[in-house]
Amino acid sequence: MHDASFTEHRAHGLDASAPSPFAPRPTADGATALRERYGAWAVVTGASDGIGREFAIRLAASGLDVVLVARRAAVLAELGAFIESTYDVRATVVAVDLARADGVRELARRTEELDVGLLVAAAGFGTAGRFIDGILEDELEMIDVNCRAVAALTHHYGARFAKQRRGGIVLLSSLVAFQGVPRAANYAATKAYVQSLAEGIRSELGPAGVDVVSCAPGPISSGFGKRARMNMSLSLGPEAVAQAPIEALGKRGTVRPGWLSKVLEWSLALLPRWGRVRMMGIVMGGMTKHLA
Repeated sequence: MHDASFTEHRAHGLDASAPSPFAPRPTADGATALRERYGAWAVVTGASDGIGREFAIRLAASGLDVVLVARRAAVLAELGAFIESTYDVRATVVAVDLARADGVRELARRTEELDVGLLVAAAGFGTAGRFIDGILEDELEMIDVNCRAVAALTHHYGARFAKQRRGGIVLLSSLVAFQGVPRAANYAATKAYVQSLAEGIRSELGPAGVDVVSCAPGPISSGFGKRARMNMSLSLGPEAVAQAPIEALGKRGTVRPGWLSKVLEWSLALLPRWGRVRMMGIVMGGMTKHLA
């Protein structure tokens, strides 16, 4: 079960049926509103593909200059050229590996002189199958990218935003963040961290003028399914995810974009936690039965 964040750091690949990643998005109504509210620049991690790319394009369509962050410099350069040629904004590329502490430090250094007012932490990846059957190095790297890097980025930009008395932070949670999930146990645990962090810092940073929202979608058509070796027959495209959290900034603490996420939320809402764990185990079992 995937949320918003798989590829680049492995970053959110699109399937063949998804809209072209270079199709222009409609310019948002009141396109300067985000720029006036938060500042000129948005930092988007995981921007080379899938949901991260979708966030970058939609923010550009809303009038923000964008810092595109991922590991693949050539892919980011192509996206940056598309954004600059389609929208009247600037795009800059920062090719770093967020699994490494020096990657976060380099990003902070490269954006020090920019009027950054919005962070979208969309980089992440997942694994599936029994936890003890996984490769330990992969599981620990997932914690580095999904948790440590998110903590470092949120700490750095959150402090900047609080000092300037304005800013916005979008963190990528998941439907799996709200209970343990057999056969995706470590991935779900990383997303539980992100969800809890978003809820806590929203209360802390709100009085300083910083808006925080967690985006917790259900299954998304991205590189996640392929990398995690999961069969995902029911899923939504990244375009169904990116707009809702942008619109929710300053209004809501958590959004669950897409009809499928809402249906799954409603179906689990009345169950006790142990029941949700069991139900999610059944769902994940169906998606990973070929790994048994």
